[in-house]
Amino acid sequence: MERGTTLFLKVTVFLIAIPVLALCIFGLPSIAGEAAEHFPAYWLYPVFSIMYAAAIPFFIALYQALRLLSYIDNNNAFSELSVKALKKIKYCALAISALYIAALPFLYFMADQDDAPGILAIGFVIVFAAIVIAVFAAVLQKLLKSAIDIKSENDLTV
Repeated sequence: MERGTTLFLKVTVFLIAIPVLALCIFGLPSIAGEAAEHFPAYWLYPVFSIMYAAAIPFFIALYQALRLLSYIDNNNAFSELSVKALKKIKYCALAISALYIAALPFLYFMADQDDAPGILAIGFVIVFAAIVIAVFAAVLQKLLKSAIDIKSENDLTV
């Protein structure tokens, strides 16, 4: 694969990380301040704690994606290291999904009080997107593992 393609993907990973980091640093505190005027703290603390906790596996998954792209650059894509990176991405996506599933009851109460079902819809979209990413990573992991097995069998027969 050409270096330009992986360079584009690496830049894209950074461009994904920057807004999320900015949201964690600047956006969520201001949203929390605004929401504190409308909702009780026992609904807000769990939701914002979960949002910050979900940022950790998100950035771990982005780091693993960068590592996977560097393996591709080094012609080491068909290795156990790539399989491990995909496995970590899968677990991070499942962790994000589980965290937001835990936040859905609190989001439901907030949406019910404010009569804004969009809050709950955003939670479902995040859960669904994380599950899709986890399934995609699992399929790629399985395909890569079988390709590595076929490659090692062919190396033994030659």
